[in-house]
Amino acid sequence: MQPGPRNSLTDIPGLQVGQAEDRALKSGVTVVMGAAPMVASVAVMGGAPGTRETDLLEPDKSAPAVDALVLSGGSAFGLDAASGVVARLREMGRGFEVGPVRVPIVPAAIIFDLLNGGDKGWTDSPYPALGRAAVDALGEDIRLGSHGAGTGALTARMKGGTGTASLEIGEGVTVAALMIANPIGSPCTRGDRHFWAAPFELGGEFGGFGPDPASGLVDPEESLKYGALSRHANTTIGLVATNAQLTKAQAKRMATAAHDGIARAIVPSHSPADGDLIFAATTCDGPVADDTRLGTICNAAAHCVARSIARAVYEARPAAGDILPCWSDLNGVP
Repeated sequence: MQPGPRNSLTDIPGLQVGQAEDRALKSGVTVVMGAAPMVASVAVMGGAPGTRETDLLEPDKSAPAVDALVLSGGSAFGLDAASGVVARLREMGRGFEVGPVRVPIVPAAIIFDLLNGGDKGWTDSPYPALGRAAVDALGEDIRLGSHGAGTGALTARMKGGTGTASLEIGEGVTVAALMIANPIGSPCTRGDRHFWAAPFELGGEFGGFGPDPASGLVDPEESLKYGALSRHANTTIGLVATNAQLTKAQAKRMATAAHDGIARAIVPSHSPADGDLIFAATTCDGPVADDTRLGTICNAAAHCVARSIARAVYEARPAAGDILPCWSDLNGVP
């Protein structure tokens, strides 16, 4: 297995990503859309999720596919980003046909970034407009670190952000992830240098510093985020995708297995105060996934999630008003 040419979610043909952010707000929105509706599901393993229309993604529900998936900052307010996306997709003629009407199906998930130092004194929610702007920015390039829904993301001791990674697993199948890292836990071992995800790094994509040579890595350092904010100001969300043909039930299994990547990259993860959630989607443009291929896809999805989270933190950059440093600041990396 090796990364695709972009090492990105958009290595899957037909997928596009749009990002929009407000620097004063220290928040933003990320939208993922396919050239055609995507078969999708979801797995939630955190104790405090914030979601919209995720019930439709269960295998026993009738919605056959979705038009877009939304990742947003803003906590409950950020769910309004999906309204902006739905309105823009309606204007574009996208959506599920119900007689003469088209209804865009747009599930969404949010992170909590309301206490990160940004200006949250709005009167009208900024998130519908950010959702629209993200749709208008759809393309193949994904900005890493402090962009899109990861603009104001924080981890236990440093800034989080947006990350992505891909793997080509053979026979024309690609698997990829796009993650927004905003956990209560830490992406690094003690000393804030070595990433927990280091054993899975490919090609120096997050610095090439390797695994921590120490042992007994069971006691994480004090959370600076917890002291500065609240134990509830968290959540890591994201998306794993493939071009293989999956049913909704198989997509559900892919989303569930992909959570292994969060556990590999963040300690602790899936806590009562995290809303950890992963969507799974497929364009269904590749070969059919039998049980053997599905197992390989699930394994690759977890690897991509872990690498995406580390890339998100590695690529974060400082901004005015930040309340936590970046990994690059802590480690003297430009």
